[in-house]
Amino acid sequence: MNILGVADEDAHWLRKAFGRGVLWLLFLGPFFFLTYGFANQHAAQIDTASGVGSLVFGWERHVPLWPWTIIPYWSIDLLYGFAFLCCRNKAATNRLALRLLSAQLICVACFFLWPLRFTFDRPAVEGIFGALFNALTSFDLPYNQAPSLHIVLLVIIWRQFAAFAATRTVRGLIHAWALLIGLSVLTTWQHHFIDIPTGFAVGLLCLWLWPEEGKTPLKKAAVRRPALALRYFIGAALFFAGAIGLGGLGLFLCWPALSLALVAFNYAWAGAAGFQKQNGRCSLAAKWLFAPYTLGAWINSRLWTRSYPDPSLVGDGLWLGRLPTAREFAAWAKQRGGKAALFDLTAELPAPRLPAGAAYTGMPCLDLVPVPVSSRPDGNLLEAMQQLLILKRAHPGCEIWVACALGVSRSASVVAAWLCSTPESAACIEDAVKQVRLARPHAVIGQNSIACLEEFREGFYRNERQIAE
Repeated sequence: MNILGVADEDAHWLRKAFGRGVLWLLFLGPFFFLTYGFANQHAAQIDTASGVGSLVFGWERHVPLWPWTIIPYWSIDLLYGFAFLCCRNKAATNRLALRLLSAQLICVACFFLWPLRFTFDRPAVEGIFGALFNALTSFDLPYNQAPSLHIVLLVIIWRQFAAFAATRTVRGLIHAWALLIGLSVLTTWQHHFIDIPTGFAVGLLCLWLWPEEGKTPLKKAAVRRPALALRYFIGAALFFAGAIGLGGLGLFLCWPALSLALVAFNYAWAGAAGFQKQNGRCSLAAKWLFAPYTLGAWINSRLWTRSYPDPSLVGDGLWLGRLPTAREFAAWAKQRGGKAALFDLTAELPAPRLPAGAAYTGMPCLDLVPVPVSSRPDGNLLEAMQQLLILKRAHPGCEIWVACALGVSRSASVVAAWLCSTPESAACIEDAVKQVRLARPHAVIGQNSIACLEEFREGFYRNERQIAE
């Protein structure tokens, strides 16, 4: 075994990735020093001419100076290069490089738009630690503060090493050292506290831009809703204004502001893929970036459905309901004798942990948007029918809980589409919608959704006739 817990016979891809990683480093290294140094000099000129502000909490004056933490602080430079050895293939190497490049571009832009200065005077440090401090101050000025580029790079590199490590012991060591590096930005008196959460946010943003699974949110989706995006953007602006107006701890309102701004971006551009939900779980970056919105969406779903929390049987083994909790689904599955499956249409909420033996299929769709007929790779009615058919064939006799946030719109359209595709259940759109509304009176299937159902049914039977011929 090698030091990261990967079998030697499986490490041949390290050599393949090494060459590409070196090429990226030959570009990223000079790019880092040029842009970082340029931003420092720019802030210094502004400071000389009119002064550069700072953002410091009173309690920060009690943060101790621990000279020995300059070692973990410096270590990120070494880990920056070694991170490329954790790339398993060409795509992983490029992904890491793009994350690091994005980090540099975003941070330098912030340094230019919002220059800040570190305000504490560090006392003299002697010995080996003093030499390391002197080496640092030889090229680093007390600017380039928020977001802390050190923290941004830490998030990216920590994620790379933690995902690569094969053993729990190694992952524990990685987490511990990452914690030391994060702490060191304060205990070396290099950054103020505000630089840390902003750094984490930008680091997560870089992970989100270049995910391990699925497409990048920079790619335009087929299903987009600019009008809804504007509403979320206005909400983000209000939270941001509140953060600036309140100041102090009120600055943490920037988190929901960022979350709503990213939701707006999803509706305007990235689509459901922007929530990065795969197999019921969101990516690490999406989980934290969208956390305020996710919490609000979950509370909203519980409030709206508090009078009808249980799923409703529509027919053909399909139940229509809100996205259940793990306990709710386990109780329902037990009543079905364990033959149960969950078909999850939410993009914004994580799926519950299912009991052993239960099946799960997900097709993330945007909330408040009619499920389209066909818009791959986004969720659509044709794909939903295929997923349901696969579920029924793989688990004969099972009952399927079709869920969205409230269980009244996205899931209702999919169940109606299934009824339309089985003539023995419903002969026409009107009958299918009526059957759904009879089982779940709160179902909302608007005219746009009905138009999609009509288009779906026409296309479905056209395909059936072509296959028969």
